[in-house]
This record gives sequence, C-alpha cells and structure tokens, in this order.
Amino acid sequence: MSQQTPDDCIFCRIVAGDLPSDRVAETERSIAFRDINPAAPVHVLVVPRRHEPTMGALAASSDDLTDVFRLVQQVAEQEGVADAHRMVVSTGSGAGQTVFHAHVHVLAGVHFSEEWLL
Repeated sequence: MSQQTPDDCIFCRIVAGDLPSDRVAETERSIAFRDINPAAPVHVLVVPRRHEPTMGALAASSDDLTDVFRLVQQVAEQEGVADAHRMVVSTGSGAGQTVFHAHVHVLAGVHFSEEWLL
C-alpha cells in the first residue's frame, strides 16, 4: 500500500489551507469539505486534522475518532440529510482508498438502489 506522508498528502495540504476547498464545517480536530468529484448530490469528506493513513490508525486516539463522527453528524444535519445519508470508509487500496489520510465520505441526496446496499 502506498503511504503518503504529510508533505505529499493532499488532505494535509487542504487542512493547512495550502490548497483551496469548499469547507462546510470544522472543529479543532477535524474539517469537512465538499468532494471535488461528487458521487451524490451531497458528498462531503470529513477529515481529521492529524494525519493518519486510515480510520483504523486514527482509532488509537478515541478523541480524534469521536470528533470525526460528531462532525459527520453535524454535516448531515446542516445539509438536511440527517435521516438519510451514508457514511463510507475505505481502508487500503484494495478497498478503493486513494488518499491515505483517514476520512469519511458523507453521501446523500439520491435513493440508494440495490447496488448501493450492503
């Protein structure tokens, strides 16, 4: 698995403000911004400010992990999709992870058909 370091991590650069993003919410520990290639009408990424390659690695800090999921809920409420959204976490390139900085996709605004259901 290709491991990005904070120097070459696109999400670290967004967190630092070095790259533009459409931020929708933030806390001291996490930020949320719209995906530049949305897979649904609402597609927001919630990213911890601290670089960890996966959500599993982030779990070593329960405060950071809890903050990410609190921000997911805040974004869902703010976007008006608190009762109908999906959270997606991919771990590793085999699961489709392309940016190795822990993050959660918040997706909503479409009817999730059978192909989306697990």
